[in-house]
Amino acid sequence: MMFWTILGLVSLAITLAAGWVFLRGKGPSAEVVSAAYATPLPTPEGPLRVFHLGHSLVGRDMPAMLAQLAGDGHRYESQLGWGTSLKEHWEPTLPINGFETENDHPHYRDAREAVGSGDYDAVVLTEMVEIKDAIKYHNSAGYLRKWAALARQADPAPRLYLYESWHNLDDPKGWLVRLDADLAQYWEDALLLRDLEPDAPHPPMQVIPAGQVLAHFVRSVETMGGLENVQSREDLFQHRDDGSLDTIHLNDLGVYLVALTHYAVLYHRPPLGLSYRLQRADGSAAVAPGPQVAKLMQKAVWEVVSRYPKTGVAP
Repeated sequence: MMFWTILGLVSLAITLAAGWVFLRGKGPSAEVVSAAYATPLPTPEGPLRVFHLGHSLVGRDMPAMLAQLAGDGHRYESQLGWGTSLKEHWEPTLPINGFETENDHPHYRDAREAVGSGDYDAVVLTEMVEIKDAIKYHNSAGYLRKWAALARQADPAPRLYLYESWHNLDDPKGWLVRLDADLAQYWEDALLLRDLEPDAPHPPMQVIPAGQVLAHFVRSVETMGGLENVQSREDLFQHRDDGSLDTIHLNDLGVYLVALTHYAVLYHRPPLGLSYRLQRADGSAAVAPGPQVAKLMQKAVWEVVSRYPKTGVAP
């Protein structure tokens, strides 16, 4: 068991270290990147107001769980769609699939109004998946910069975060292989670092590394042969009405893990000991992880978040 634990941590270190490598040109040098993320952000002193912009991998339940983890005073709004790109959220002439359904709740707010308002301590942006298609066909880097510029014009300007998500569980290249490779290649090199401005007066955009947390947790739980109500990676994902596995959308257990990741990054606090019996956005009880699974999830989150400089969290 000790061997596999060490092996898992080594794999995690290699994955995160890959995020520092920026070899594709047109972006800042490794020295500039290292300097930009050398100093962690100050730890928030109180509850936050957060805006979430994205799609079904944000969803309604994850921000609601985050609010419960954060406790009294945490507030949030969102604009969501189905498979919606940053470009589609930005351009008023482009349709947002599922707009009426996904935003029919009390926490909806128009994204342009919200991001430019100065009402938020943090704005969390994410891109549609398949991420490489979004980058190729939806000018992801350009529209990420547009949203970032709008936020930075606000007074006061919020902290900006790029929420790294994941891809289909049955990806032919391998789910864990893609998670290991995509962080540096797509989320960092092709998106995050395109927004990095050397010597800028504002802090760089940070990362909420949900994909990396999923990979680290899955490696841990599968190495030990399963634990309580999580025996494999499939146990973090939804099932469709016909009983087949939904290979992209997380169930309550997976959503809880992603909410923990947001909490750790936004609040700079270890999520160890937080409640694991939460409610969905509609007030119904979410399926809870077993107590040992919850403990392993919380540990995995902090191991990733505290070791990855681009979260802005001090190690």
